[in-house]
This record gives sequence, structure tokens and C-alpha cells, in this order.
Amino acid sequence: MRISGAVLTASGAARPYSASRPLEIEELELDPPGPGELLVQVEAAGICHSDLSVVNGSRPRPLPMLLGHEAAGRVIEVGDAASRDLLGRRVVMAFLPRCEECAACRMQGRLPCERGSKANAAGTLLSGARRLHDGADSVAHHLGVSAFATHAVVDRRSVVPVGDDVPAEIAALLGCAVLTGGGAVLNAAPPEPGDTIAVVGLGGVGMAALLVALTRPGVRVVAVDTVASKREKAIALGADEAFDPAEALDAGIQADVVIEAAGAARAFETAAQLTGVGGRLVTVGLPDPSARASISPLDLVAGARQIIGSYLGSAVPARDIPIFEQLWRDGRLPLDELITARVGLGDVNRAMDELDAGRAIRQLIEFPS
Repeated sequence: MRISGAVLTASGAARPYSASRPLEIEELELDPPGPGELLVQVEAAGICHSDLSVVNGSRPRPLPMLLGHEAAGRVIEVGDAASRDLLGRRVVMAFLPRCEECAACRMQGRLPCERGSKANAAGTLLSGARRLHDGADSVAHHLGVSAFATHAVVDRRSVVPVGDDVPAEIAALLGCAVLTGGGAVLNAAPPEPGDTIAVVGLGGVGMAALLVALTRPGVRVVAVDTVASKREKAIALGADEAFDPAEALDAGIQADVVIEAAGAARAFETAAQLTGVGGRLVTVGLPDPSARASISPLDLVAGARQIIGSYLGSAVPARDIPIFEQLWRDGRLPLDELITARVGLGDVNRAMDELDAGRAIRQLIEFPS
């Protein structure tokens, strides 16, 4: 079938992206789903730093590539009878499929799936196939999803079904922002009653971490970001305090759990300094591969501090998405508060500028039904 999607042919375009337009809306050919695969009509797709990092070149990927990895949609065709139970269902698309067979998958989310990671790096689905074509040339899939398009073919293991009562825009956020930020709180370093948890970096992932932290009983939540409007938003959502990074250090904040979600070396250093004695620093941001940070090994040893790297929030999507779905359904996870703009597919380059400038929390591409 013919689809429309946002294709990146070269990384590192000049800013602003609204002028250089690195993402082009193109008509592509999408193969039907193979065995174990699904054809999904995309309803909503979030615009995330992991998309921007491919555009700006800090996360090299095979090109050309159809971007987008945080999304929800309806399954409209299945590749085999075993997937028939998903036909017509609304599904969340998760950006790391889990084969459930490798040694990493047996670690209950602590390690990313080996096969899924290899497929993501190669720009293929979990089977190793590419279903996107521009004439005779194949187009790479972004993290097994490629959701900046009207339709996507994905592996069944890249999706988790949700109830019809969950709006598409809420379901989309569950696939990356909530799994990564909320998962770090839920899985990597769950705070106990009486703990202080600090979130450094209040983009979509960081703000999702903050919202999930607020569902934990008896926890003091501190928000840290350089952007005043994001700090104000955090307070409005229920954070106990919000600081500029320098202010947080001057205030002597020493947290039991720190979630670093900015994806920058300086933010990581700040997060380490905010981690109290016996505390745990969970880093989920993805900085440029060349980034380097400086911390004191003595502080780690003498203060019995821990640093935990957490990919996708150490989540198992099939296990954790239903937890977040129920928190939303119970009114305890107001994910609509994360949405700062709703845009059309043709606005994707301008949306990248908003994200790059730090003005957006989560922008969503909405598709006509």
C-alpha cells in the first residue's frame, strides 16, 4: 500500500529545521505484514529527543529512515492467524521489541533485548526485514516502529494492546515517555515512603518520571530544569519544590533517588551532586556519544552512592504498560498535562525546532481517522 511518512535522508542539517527541512514528507510503498507482524493505522505519534538525535546526527542511524518511535494506532491487518486476537485493537508501539528468548530478556527488563537492539541498530524489524520502500530502494525503520507515517508494519512484539477507553494520544505517551521516565521510577530505583526523589530534566521523559513519582506514597518530589516554565509546570502538577540546577546545588538538595532525564553531561554531573548518602542515581537520558562527564569516585565509595543506567526505564512493556494504563484510568497519572502541542505531519520540522529549543514537553502528531 502507499503511505505518507516523514523521511530523513541526511543527518546534521542546519538549524532552524523549519528552513532546512531535513524531514521530507514522502509517498512510500509499505509491504503487507509478514508472519508475526501487524499493519497499524497510526493515530498519534509523539516527537521525542530520540527522533531529534537522529536528525542532528548525535545518534547515527542507517539512512534513509522513516522516523518516529512513540505512537499508538489501530491494528487493521495481521500477518498470520496467531495475531488475529489483535485485529481492530488499539495498541501502544514500544521502541524496543523483546524476543523473549535471549539471555537479556530473561533479566526482567534490566537489560535491553539483544535481538531487538541489533534490529534497531540495523533499521529493520525484529525479523531482519524492511517493509518500507521508495521505488527499488528500501527505507530503514526507526526503532522497529517508524510512526511518523499514516501506517506502519511492526512486529507483534513491538506492541501492547490497551483498552478502547484510552485515547490514542495518551496511549502514544505510554510507549516511550512513560515507559522510560516512569519505568525508571517503577523499576530501576523505586522510592520508599519518606524518600526524596529529584528529577533532573523536565522534557517528556522527565515529566513522566515526575508524574509517576507523585503516585508513590509519602515521597517528596523535587524538579530540576533550566527552563522556568517547566519548573512552574512541575509545581502545578504537584512537585514539592522546583529549582534551576545551580539553585538546587546551592539549596543543598540531597535526594535518595535522582532521575537524570536530560541526556546531557552537565545534567548528569548535577544529578550526581544531588544524590545523597546511600542514594541512587538513575540515568535514562541519551547524550551525544562523544559526551563525557566528571564525577568524584570518592563520593561514590564514601557515600555508598549508586549509579544505575536504565534503558527504556528497565521496563518490560507487556508487564509495565498495563500498570501505567491503570494509573491513568484511576485518575492518578494525568498524562494529558504533558502535551504542549498537537501538530500535523507536515509540521514535523518546525516541531523539531521547538524540541531543540527546549520549549516543548511533548508534541504529538495527530493523524486523520
